[in-house]
Amino acid sequence: MSHPAGRVLALLELLQARHRATAAELAARLGVDDRTVRRYVATLVELGIPVTADRGRHGGYRLHPGYKLPPLMLTDDEAVAVLLGLVVAERVGLATEQPATATALAKIRRVLPAALADRLAAVQEHLGFTLRRPEPELRPASGTLLALAAATRHRQRVALDYRSWRGEQSHRELDPYGLVFHSGRWYVTGHDHRRGEVRTFRLDRIGAVTPDGASFTVPEGFDPVARVTRSLAGVPYTHEVEVLLETDLVTARRRIPPSVAELTATTDGVLLRARAESLPGMAALLAGLGCPFTVRHPDALRAAVAEHARLLADWAARPAGGQPPPPRRPLD
Repeated sequence: MSHPAGRVLALLELLQARHRATAAELAARLGVDDRTVRRYVATLVELGIPVTADRGRHGGYRLHPGYKLPPLMLTDDEAVAVLLGLVVAERVGLATEQPATATALAKIRRVLPAALADRLAAVQEHLGFTLRRPEPELRPASGTLLALAAATRHRQRVALDYRSWRGEQSHRELDPYGLVFHSGRWYVTGHDHRRGEVRTFRLDRIGAVTPDGASFTVPEGFDPVARVTRSLAGVPYTHEVEVLLETDLVTARRRIPPSVAELTATTDGVLLRARAESLPGMAALLAGLGCPFTVRHPDALRAAVAEHARLLADWAARPAGGQPPPPRRPLD
């Protein structure tokens, strides 16, 4: 922020954020001396911005009460940060309604200097992502997100309409404990009075949200992120899996996402509990961990691991440039 104009704008931002600030405080934040702060204040006054100087021991500078600041002003660095944030939010699914993100991007581009706008457009056009783009229908409504955030902050119960993955409609009373963004989807977790337990709901499936006036207390030590990831790992599947991994909990957590399995440290290693739709897929996951393990159940997982090992052995035995050996007969 070496340009004086940038420091003047920064001074305005500081005065907006604080009720009152002394010249020494402002000088320290801006990296200038007190005399320069007085000059910057005079510049703001000349621009028609009513900055009041209060004299005395507890004096300082402040904006006139009730003054409405001019439209948002951003430095080049701030504009880059905002635009990149909007682009990433839209790409990973963090944004709400798609038109809102697109129109916000368009408005900011229109007021940028031509050179900066062109450089930012080049970044956006050639920026690649390793994450898959979420489906547009997974985006929650802005009103839903804001209403649940306000209820969470003020510890206020809400009534909401919810559509399950089967398409069934229900009316719920929820004490929202926290909001979580995970793998391209928004979730709210809290006490569901219909079920009498803590539940997790997807925001894109929530309809009307109405505060009902009742207050609540969040349980001591409640972790919304841990709760959501555990609940997703516990979604009903065909097979209940329990495997003892011969490794430590830190290493296991680096290799296994919390949404895939629940991990518990034991005296013999790490106990993995999960639900799986495909045992061959679970066998491949276990084989890729790089540590010894013992399948506790189901027995069919042992057979799937053995078959996976035979497949790897067959692939390893294929001669370079030659005919592969005949496939083995699968297990009965």
